[in-house]
Amino acid sequence: MLHKTSDYLIRRATLRQLQIFVIVARQGGFTKAAEQLHLSQPTVSMQVHKLSETLDSPLFEQLGKKLYLTAAGQKVLSAAEDILERLSHLHDDMMELKHKVKGELHIAAVTNAKYFMPRLLGVFLQQHPEVKPYLKVTNRSSVIKRIKEGHQDELFILGQLPEDMDVANYCFLENKLVVIASPRHPLAKQAPVSLAQLSQERFLMRETGSGTRLAVEQRFQKNNLTINPYMELGSSEAIKQAVMAGLGLSVLSLDNLSLELRGGYIAVLQVEGFPLIRYWNAIHLKNKKLSLVARTFLDFLRNEGKTVLAEELKWPVGYDAQI
Repeated sequence: MLHKTSDYLIRRATLRQLQIFVIVARQGGFTKAAEQLHLSQPTVSMQVHKLSETLDSPLFEQLGKKLYLTAAGQKVLSAAEDILERLSHLHDDMMELKHKVKGELHIAAVTNAKYFMPRLLGVFLQQHPEVKPYLKVTNRSSVIKRIKEGHQDELFILGQLPEDMDVANYCFLENKLVVIASPRHPLAKQAPVSLAQLSQERFLMRETGSGTRLAVEQRFQKNNLTINPYMELGSSEAIKQAVMAGLGLSVLSLDNLSLELRGGYIAVLQVEGFPLIRYWNAIHLKNKKLSLVARTFLDFLRNEGKTVLAEELKWPVGYDAQI
């Protein structure tokens, strides 16, 4: 038999109010939550206010321009997340009984994954058209932050694995990091090029914390060499444009260079110790129970990802032998 207070909450508090409250708490404000929910800001505020009235406790407090959870709000957030997660698992169980892959798929990926993730998702959605994907492409530090938060995404795509985090990791695609230059650069006609020579050149690098930058710095450190960035640029596209303009050398994933190599706008240098062979990884928190949709997509990446991308990333005749 239900406790009288529990019965009161069941009749007065709604699942929609709990969902809205959780998103406001995660977004840190009503405006951003309204944008995510595609609702008006007053509607979001009103639903949270009704929930607060039902519980007879303030859930947020405003300090300056920032919104903070009260002690009661923390308790409600924990309970609401548990309720919503259980409902999500119930939905998955029902879909699994029907042998149906249907629902939302939340993925966060580092910036360079934008060159292949849309293609993979496109093929996956052809196989499972009732899946609704949400792909967040951002820098490595933001992906790491989302992993730590643990509630926005189920799967994460990145090259360099995070340190000191309890995650399950699945390699699904080889990632070759190569040294690139303008075809007019003197080193483009020289082979092989030593790391010592390379360390004297103007180098264009991604921002600190980039997985590619970490891999390059580690390779030079192993050979007792240092590399000082001539320029730091915030994206692979910016680096490619700078290399083509003759501003310096850089290291990028071969996956990112298909169009430029076919057009002869960029040259790959034959450098000692390169290419660096890395792998694209799909990871999730070990204590996270993946939805049926996420499990199915993970299986797709591991079993079909390489085959799906083989045609997309095909190089000019004889090019693989040079790398």
